[in-house]
Amino acid sequence: MNATSPEAAPGRIVLLTTSHRVAPGLLSWPAWQALRAADAVLCADGAHPQLPYLREAGIPVAEASRTAQELVDACAGGRTVVVVATGEGEPALTDGLARLAGSGRVRMPELELLPASYDLPGARLLDLVQVMDRIRLECPWSSRQTHKGLAKYGIEEAYELVEAIEAGDRDELREELGDVLLQVVFHSRIAEEDPDAPFSIDDVAGGIVAKLIHRHPHVFGDEKADTPEDVKEHWLRTKAEEKQRTSVTEGVPLGQPGLALTAKLASRARTAGLDVALPQGEGIGYELLALAVRAEADGVDPEAALRAAARVYRDAIKETEG
Repeated sequence: MNATSPEAAPGRIVLLTTSHRVAPGLLSWPAWQALRAADAVLCADGAHPQLPYLREAGIPVAEASRTAQELVDACAGGRTVVVVATGEGEPALTDGLARLAGSGRVRMPELELLPASYDLPGARLLDLVQVMDRIRLECPWSSRQTHKGLAKYGIEEAYELVEAIEAGDRDELREELGDVLLQVVFHSRIAEEDPDAPFSIDDVAGGIVAKLIHRHPHVFGDEKADTPEDVKEHWLRTKAEEKQRTSVTEGVPLGQPGLALTAKLASRARTAGLDVALPQGEGIGYELLALAVRAEADGVDPEAALRAAARVYRDAIKETEG
């Protein structure tokens, strides 16, 4: 037997990886081609979600775990063996193959890593939903939480997010966005258990998707918007049609910080073209009201401006202490 004979050909190993975030059976065309052309298909996990679909497609799968050497031997004679990877990605097998290849004593088969399904953008959100579901069921603290009990955390996380944005800390921003996202998923999970009006995270996401599409006719429809002002006009008009409100002040949360509340009211009045005289009165409250309205008219967020000044004041205090 010479080195070029079919019997001496080292063969081929295909490590087939799949994403648990994609429905089982939805595999790429190269993956199906590799599976159908293989001389043997192996999977160490008998409960792998892909197995029923592979067998339904007429592909025999042996539930077997092979060592690296056994797998190399199975490829002798030019055979192709496809290994359907488990969720962990077969680290023991790949490490063993790397050691054999590095030894220089074994003629290695051709090795190919073939992703059979890919995560779409946002796929990790599915992991978050699954983790939250388990925590809700098994954690003594999380399983007892209510919407009202969590409300204060939503406020805290929102403020921490704003602080990360203003500080310009990218790592902190990513973490705080995750904490805010957790509040959304947590409340949605609690809402599933409501006996009278349950809803899920899919209902929440579906609602905001529908709202965004409806309020962006210049993106998803035939209307035109060339400037940010045009976009805002579209948004306010469609929002007014949806809400059927009798006052521009409806929907403005009165529980927000005073400067932010004043700026929001001023913005609503200005956008509606209302010439509203500022109420006159004695005391610092009316002076702050006038300052906040003036800031909004100049395009300045009075709440953010005051926080920035407060940080400078904090530094001055620390310097004086030192």
